[in-house]
Amino acid sequence: MGLLFVEVLPRDATGGAAVLQCRRCRVDAASVAAILSRDFHGRLGRAYLFDRVVNISLGPNEDRYLRTGRHTVNDIYCICCQEILGWRYAHWSIT
Repeated sequence: MGLLFVEVLPRDATGGAAVLQCRRCRVDAASVAAILSRDFHGRLGRAYLFDRVVNISLGPNEDRYLRTGRHTVNDIYCICCQEILGWRYAHWSIT
């Protein structure tokens, strides 16, 4: 499989949890500062919209019917343990 290059995100000055991590293997996934919106809901509850995430791999394009209509999305997996972290819009259309 080869070596994994894992990006480590900077922490805030107080050493607090300014970084969101994979719940399974604790690898960094996103900075709290990268949250664009907290007004999303997924199948399992509360969700966030991020500007940038790291240490992920993408699944194949898939059409899903969401609350706002049909969208093409990709599942997002942790690069280390392959835990599903969420999904992203691959393409969307306004109809």
